[in-house]
Amino acid sequence: MHEMSLAMGVLQIVEEAAFEQHFQRVKTVFLEIGELAAVEPEAMRFCFEAVIRGTLAEGAVLKVVEVAGEGLCFNCHQTVPLAARYDPCPACGGYPVQATGGTEMRVKELEVE
Repeated sequence: MHEMSLAMGVLQIVEEAAFEQHFQRVKTVFLEIGELAAVEPEAMRFCFEAVIRGTLAEGAVLKVVEVAGEGLCFNCHQTVPLAARYDPCPACGGYPVQATGGTEMRVKELEVE
């Protein structure tokens, strides 16, 4: 489960922000996860709960903001919604469709004390 290493990376980002911005506690972490990022939100929540024990983020809530997948069709040159990386274009049925959105995972915001 690669979500555990991703959760550890999120914790590292939070700890670095706490050091730089001088806060003591994190209440909420807002995490954007793209539909095409190959990250399971529920697994991410589970792993986040495990890695924050004993840290300044202990007790923090992980709020996942899901970002829709989007792609550019090389056949019809339209930007289209994309449910999976190798799906055909929903507009023309053509290939390839290059993912242009929904592939990211990033810490969007922190609510701190």
